[in-house]
Amino acid sequence: MINRRRFVASTLVGAFGLGAGRYAAAQSYPHKLVRLILPYTAGSPNDVLARLVVPHLSARLKQIVLIDNRPGGGTTIGVKAVMTAEPDGYTLLYTNTPTHVIAQLISKSFTYDPIRDFVPVVSFGSSTLVLVVPSSLPVNSLQEFIDHAKANPGKLNFGFGQGTLPHLVGEAFKLASGTQITSIPYRGGAQAIADMLGGQIHMNFGAAATLVPLIRDGRVKALAVTNPTRHRDLPEVPTMTENGLPQVTSVTYYGILGPAGTPAEVIERLNHEVNESLRDPELTAGMIKLGFEPKGGSPQDFAALIQDQLQSWAPMVKATGFQME
Repeated sequence: MINRRRFVASTLVGAFGLGAGRYAAAQSYPHKLVRLILPYTAGSPNDVLARLVVPHLSARLKQIVLIDNRPGGGTTIGVKAVMTAEPDGYTLLYTNTPTHVIAQLISKSFTYDPIRDFVPVVSFGSSTLVLVVPSSLPVNSLQEFIDHAKANPGKLNFGFGQGTLPHLVGEAFKLASGTQITSIPYRGGAQAIADMLGGQIHMNFGAAATLVPLIRDGRVKALAVTNPTRHRDLPEVPTMTENGLPQVTSVTYYGILGPAGTPAEVIERLNHEVNESLRDPELTAGMIKLGFEPKGGSPQDFAALIQDQLQSWAPMVKATGFQME
């Protein structure tokens, strides 16, 4: 009996010590600068949301969280930098779920497993894409645009950030609508919008966060949103489903991931601080104003979103013959 009691006591002490160790590790993290790699251009919707949330996260962590933009390769340059980094919580990936699963399906130079090679931390929020055309184009509805494109095969240009979700959604739209629209790749979506304003691009799928101001100013026309429901800032713009194209439905979720092997206590600490940041009414109001829906949740919640996007987009990549280059 005495030996058994000693065994139980030592086990409890060991378990307590392990728990205390994990707690201490979580509280001591981070003790140096945290690098958040964004595989997107500065000024993109991904970048805009990150720069809105990160100062709050940095303040809660009491440490600098540096945003490091590394665009290119259909996001694989930034993704590779994180995947091959030391899994200590000091190099993290900020991305969105559709792009994260699409890039590895189409890259010719670098492949990865979006589930196995990364550890989800948390989702910041979500947004929808909006199909926009120049204000000078003689159409005022999606059906009118489709009719116009069919009457002018190959004469309209679709601009997009190469290898991104808007790229794939645009190809899915062309397939579903039976239109022949010339695809023009750019390094990032912002450049495509600039050329639309200049008259060279006739169709773009972009985040509501960046397009709503241009729509309100009358510089571009919004014809449809990819969200399952209408966007709160564009209640007059119908969904793709309402236009008879449910296969062009998509929601973008933004969030943080770490390389596989990142300690659980670090993931828990980051998750907690982001969720606490999202409780700030000033932050959430700012997100909503820019067209983002605040989210948060557990690492498991974010993992489920990534898995769902993988199941949704893998068949579409195959159906469209989608390629990054």
